[in-house]
Amino acid sequence: MLRRLLELLGIYRIYEYWLWRQVKDGSMPSHVALILDGNRRWAKKKGLPPWFGHRKGAEKVEDVLKWCLDLGIRTVTLYVFSTENFRRPKQEVLELMRLFEEYLSKLLEDETIHKNEVRIKALGRTYLLPVRIQKLLQQIERRTEKYNKFFLNIAIAYGGRAEITDAIRRIARDVKEGMIKLNDINEKLIERYLYTAHLPNPEPDLIIRTSGEERLSGFLLWQSAYSELCFLDVYWPDFRRIDFLRAIRTYQKRERRYGR
Repeated sequence: MLRRLLELLGIYRIYEYWLWRQVKDGSMPSHVALILDGNRRWAKKKGLPPWFGHRKGAEKVEDVLKWCLDLGIRTVTLYVFSTENFRRPKQEVLELMRLFEEYLSKLLEDETIHKNEVRIKALGRTYLLPVRIQKLLQQIERRTEKYNKFFLNIAIAYGGRAEITDAIRRIARDVKEGMIKLNDINEKLIERYLYTAHLPNPEPDLIIRTSGEERLSGFLLWQSAYSELCFLDVYWPDFRRIDFLRAIRTYQKRERRYGR
């Protein structure tokens, strides 16, 4: 009720503008990763099935991508579905797959994506997804593969441990086939075998998680070693531009030492 009243009075709009003025000329993260958490709890709070929350959350993604483009944030990684999420109730997983298919179809023809030359890549064990979604992801990747101004990564059927396991398997295969030598294995080589190898900056400067939970849940385990973390006590469908700008401001106030 209070939030609605403040919106009617225009106070949120004034505060949002003030925040934007604060951050727009500051040091901007080049790579922001987001854990989209709280869709089910948002729906439960309103007495709705969980997939209503997922749909509302999908709508929010469109807003967030525009905010990132406006601020010139070059790389965005979204954690939308983990390997563990397959264990959720069958009906919920089915509704999620329908939602993914719907929004990926829209993304394929999205003018904003092509106008801004955004390269889109799926991160994860996509072979676990329904074939129709696999084909959509392949189409999107092919259509945007020559773009390099901005990067949008969709972590779907993703797990941080799974990513590292898959990298180790590929390295072991290439060692066996004589493509690399055992002594060649170092951190830089390992990074070339991760899902994020195509990115100019694979390590997120800032990771934002909504819903009040304070953990990474296996998200970008290798890449997040020196990421700044921001945990927000708001469900993903209620995530506002104000929340996003506050997270950017928090990032700008931190002194990054990278272990030094």
